[in-house]
Amino acid sequence: MSELNVINCSIPVNSLVYYLCKVELMIYRVFYNLFCGVITVLCLSLSAHATPWQNLTGEQLEQKLAEKFSAGDYSSKGADSCLMCHRKDEAVMAIFDGTHGMMNSKQSPMAGLQCEACHGPQGKHNRGGKEPMIAFGKDSKLSASAQNSVCQGCHNDPKQMAWHSSTHNLEEVACADCHTLHSAKDPALDKLSVNDTCSSCHTKEKADMNKRSSHPLKWDQMTCIDCHSPHGSMSESALNKPTINDTCYSCHSEKRGPVLWEHAPVTENCVTCHNPHGSVNEGMLKSRAPQLCQQCHAPDGHASRVVQEPGMDAFGGGKSCLNCHSKIHGSNHPSGSLLQR
Repeated sequence: MSELNVINCSIPVNSLVYYLCKVELMIYRVFYNLFCGVITVLCLSLSAHATPWQNLTGEQLEQKLAEKFSAGDYSSKGADSCLMCHRKDEAVMAIFDGTHGMMNSKQSPMAGLQCEACHGPQGKHNRGGKEPMIAFGKDSKLSASAQNSVCQGCHNDPKQMAWHSSTHNLEEVACADCHTLHSAKDPALDKLSVNDTCSSCHTKEKADMNKRSSHPLKWDQMTCIDCHSPHGSMSESALNKPTINDTCYSCHSEKRGPVLWEHAPVTENCVTCHNPHGSVNEGMLKSRAPQLCQQCHAPDGHASRVVQEPGMDAFGGGKSCLNCHSKIHGSNHPSGSLLQR
């Protein structure tokens, strides 16, 4: 009977033990090779993503970048130096599909310092990646104000003049949180996608948009920026118009007036009665009549009590208060002081 040395032991070839040992040895080799492969991949991954500035804090990184800007060591080859390493990255190359990558526009950074116009001077970054560059987005260690200062170097026209006092700036929202530059279309500037950009943070308004009575925002027939300025304004709630009513009147001009007999809440503030983002009540009302009306009009001998069974009086049936006071936004009738005609 022949013998075979397997794992330093002599085992009869025809024995069952030999085959079990052989199987065990094969399994060991498979797992060993798999383990070595995983370790290799992890090491390559760490070497590819680990950077000399990985352990720097945000403040230290800003200080290092400030020193690079002071040195002003820009590349003589511009974007060609960057593309030596980054040309295989689709997200990087997408810059040439958008406005910021247009070589034939003098307002485009690609017509000037190119990549370094936004990401800072290259310095020794291309020599083994030993120096940091300005990074944007949620993964950046830089503060929102530091990132935004780069954008504001070019985008400083009157449309952004209220940015510093805006809610977005005070809440440390970075330009790159909403805008996408390395793409053919910026979702924040596309009327078919800007609502998705806004509602990704403003979730309460997103819920209101999907209620039974709302503006046609969910069908993209109207956008958030039709009423609001995301970069801030001199008005409350970052409105494009000076007041809430002026904003509403830009579409609902028939409610503007003037009228002979005015209804005070209408002239003061539309949102006294309406929720502009949507409501479960008809006409985007904050609550149904008569409860809505009774927030101002207390019972005073008028048939204004809330009844248990609808239809018991003019107040509880049909359109409630509006059964009689149908001209709720104002009346031009000489006898319309009670907004009945």
